[in-house]
Amino acid sequence: MLDRALDLLFPPRCIVCNRIASALCSQCAPPRAPLHRTLGGGIEVRALGAYEGAWRRAVLALKDGRRDLVAALGERLGHALEAADAHLVGVPTSASRRMRRGFDGGEQLASLAASVGERAASRGLIFVARDRQRGRSRVERLDARGRFRAGDTSLAGTHVTLIDDVCTTGATLADAAFALRSCGAIVERALVVALTDASRKRAAR
Repeated sequence: MLDRALDLLFPPRCIVCNRIASALCSQCAPPRAPLHRTLGGGIEVRALGAYEGAWRRAVLALKDGRRDLVAALGERLGHALEAADAHLVGVPTSASRRMRRGFDGGEQLASLAASVGERAASRGLIFVARDRQRGRSRVERLDARGRFRAGDTSLAGTHVTLIDDVCTTGATLADAAFALRSCGAIVERALVVALTDASRKRAAR
């Protein structure tokens, strides 16, 4: 109710064109066929777009705490889901970043995406390490392991789709999938807001 009241007093504006619409309007980031790549371990990653232009601005603003973008991006992710995406798990961030931003981007995106259709979303992962991915080299990212543990053992035997804001090397998604698989979940798919150029080049090889 508070969010609705604030929207009435301060209507959301597009982060690109500043028009009163949503936090990211359809003219600045029009719907397109999702981008695809495949990670090691057989995880298919789909993205709303490339990590450039409006999508890059949206991801960076989300990381900087723009809560209004959660609804805009979560709805778009929800419409990009496929029939096999029955149970969604957001990739969580650290407690310090969650406190600084006021929300957990991955978990909120998963919850809002699930609300678009008849899907379930749960806090299936818990962040346990404090290493920061942003600004690290590709080798450092790929070497990072053990940042998550399964937080919902009832997911055993369940097909899970991971939800996150951006895929760079795929190390975070692979680590999250490893944690969920350790409790018996079946993780073969992920949906993110944006794919970086590095991830797309690797997928094309």
